[in-house]
Amino acid sequence: MEKSEKVAYVSVLSLLSLSLLLLIIFLFLICRKKPVRSDEPLLPETKPVGLAYPLTEIDSATDGFNQRRIIGSGRLGTVYAAVIPTHKNLVAVKRIHPGLVLSKPGFGFSTILKTLSSSLHPNVVSILGFSEAPGERIVVTEFIGEARSLSDHLHGDPDLEFDWRKRFKVAAGAARGLEYLHEVVNPRIVHGRFTSSNILLDDKFMAKVSDYGFAFLIPREKSEIHWYVEEGYCKESDVYGFGVVLLEILSGRRSENGLIVKWATPLIKEQRFAELLDSRVVVRSEIKCLVIRLAKVALACVGNSRRSRPTVSQVAAILNSLEREGGVV
Repeated sequence: MEKSEKVAYVSVLSLLSLSLLLLIIFLFLICRKKPVRSDEPLLPETKPVGLAYPLTEIDSATDGFNQRRIIGSGRLGTVYAAVIPTHKNLVAVKRIHPGLVLSKPGFGFSTILKTLSSSLHPNVVSILGFSEAPGERIVVTEFIGEARSLSDHLHGDPDLEFDWRKRFKVAAGAARGLEYLHEVVNPRIVHGRFTSSNILLDDKFMAKVSDYGFAFLIPREKSEIHWYVEEGYCKESDVYGFGVVLLEILSGRRSENGLIVKWATPLIKEQRFAELLDSRVVVRSEIKCLVIRLAKVALACVGNSRRSRPTVSQVAAILNSLEREGGVV
């Protein structure tokens, strides 16, 4: 073999070796990448900050706050169904009661609403925007068709069908919503007044947590909210309120100015479930153990000191399991 041919041969071999080495390095780097597992939690979704609407636009959207547009009323304010040009669908407009507005004239309403409007979760009512003017504070949220509160279902029309499987679904959905506010959204949000009236249910019994972050608006001594929460607003207080809601779900009773905790606690500890459970709903044998587990979760939420109380994430994990085992679709 001539010298020139040897040089060419060596060059080809060198190029092949280099190409093979680069391929090996490339494959090694690819294999080192950690694959995304389907069960790994994804980063929370984000959405644009809520819009600031002129009061004139809100007034027009509600036909001058026409009574015919009222779809609900509560301690915070009156809720109207409205059509706003910037949204394709109906929205809900909550007009904060004038007395609450006047009692908190300079508390940074718009700043708080911009923070709260970052929430985006299937079990949380989305805040779309707000309006602020002298003597007026307005909150614009998503509209939930045929929505009724959990309190309405438990304590309203006695003919409403609300079996245990639906109650498992509602409890688990509400827990996921509260877990999102406590542990996922940034900055974290303490609800502050978690009650059965602040859990909205659509026609498929999907629970949506509403009125989160507005606890400071209502003077504590002038409301019954303090029967759901302890002194000071914190995550542990929300868990206590969630426990009270679970007791309502279990018994069908109202919170009764806090007496439900004193009444239900010994019944659960002594396993006197026949006295505890809502007599309007049959407890079938296949779900009896699930109902008992739900009662024990409620007891853990209201019966422990703050330090030993479970987190809402722990509560949600158990309730998700009950929902699955209960065969809820």
